[in-house]
Amino acid sequence: MKLKLITLLIFAPFLLFAQTGELTIHPHIRLPQDSLTSQQLVQALNDFLAAAAKPNEENQWVLASQRIETHILLDEFKDIMKSKAFADDQFYQPYLNNVIALKKGQFLIQLSYIGTKDNESHLRASFELIAHQSDDAFLFSSPLLRNTRDWKTAKVNNNIFHYAKTINEENVQTFGRLAAAFDEKLKVDNKITEFYCTENLTALLQLMGVNYRLDYNGVRQANFSSSLGDKKLILLGNDNATFQNTDAHDLWHDRLSLKISRRKVNKPIDEACAYLYAGSWGLSWEEIFNQFCDKVANNKKTDWTQIKEEPVNFAETRTEHLIADYVVNALFVQQIEKDQGFAGVWEFLNCGPFEKGNANYYAALEQLTGITQKGYNKAVWKLIEKQKKMALANN
Repeated sequence: MKLKLITLLIFAPFLLFAQTGELTIHPHIRLPQDSLTSQQLVQALNDFLAAAAKPNEENQWVLASQRIETHILLDEFKDIMKSKAFADDQFYQPYLNNVIALKKGQFLIQLSYIGTKDNESHLRASFELIAHQSDDAFLFSSPLLRNTRDWKTAKVNNNIFHYAKTINEENVQTFGRLAAAFDEKLKVDNKITEFYCTENLTALLQLMGVNYRLDYNGVRQANFSSSLGDKKLILLGNDNATFQNTDAHDLWHDRLSLKISRRKVNKPIDEACAYLYAGSWGLSWEEIFNQFCDKVANNKKTDWTQIKEEPVNFAETRTEHLIADYVVNALFVQQIEKDQGFAGVWEFLNCGPFEKGNANYYAALEQLTGITQKGYNKAVWKLIEKQKKMALANN
């Protein structure tokens, strides 16, 4: 009760000036002394926030030189006003908290999204932006570059790593070699990927300009990314301040996304490629397949068409995910690549996004292998037995 009262006292002055969809400005906030500059700043900020609901590329109030860094922050503004709990699409309203002059023509903007219900205030998120004065207008950017201006960098091929103090050079080099192998397979050329290495999600968010967001309450780790043209930006917030933890599985997904949006490819086949080429959860492809045989493929009555429609997780713990259908797809990918090269796998990947019934999937499989939906179950068992024999031969 005491905490709620304090919160209300803090935000009460803001709530007196609420206007739906428009930025609310506390009368005691120190805006730029020049009234015209203040008017231009507030108008541009309102325009920026309104445009934040649209695709990032359509926001005309983003500083051109920092578009990709700001796009990753703009993703956090999507649907920020909506509240499912209160069934209100405009429950959370923007409030200007602070304006700080950094240097001539540049200001740090702090704002929050707050909603009220039954005389209680509810904080959804708090953001920071940099406002850049340009002629008679203002453009905005994420504070990411400012917050990391004293960081160090390491580079391997077209991959650039930004870090605060130290970095695992061996992991950087290993990453570079594996990334190059994936790029060669995918025919990815001249794509630049920049990584920012942080300890956890909280540190990651603060770098990019999110001081708080209710949605991430209690979440410790996450990675964020954004793509623009030939460049991809990845913020690592998974115990990776020194790039100590690398994941070849995620690396496959990242390199694929440089070639095509992962929303456009078939997810089970994409995951199958990651299993086959990079393993998952610290397990190699061979280890995944052995675990799959012990826990799923040990029952000859298993119907693989049903497994495709109702995913089965055979991982050792609930926090991990090893999906039986992804293993089956990996066996098909392996056979297709052997017979037709990666061009066949690429065609398989692009059979269309996952859909209930998998009509596009079965059509592509038949075209590439001659295996029909009717013969699918028998073909899967045949591939499983073939893989078992290969494993025995290799041992």
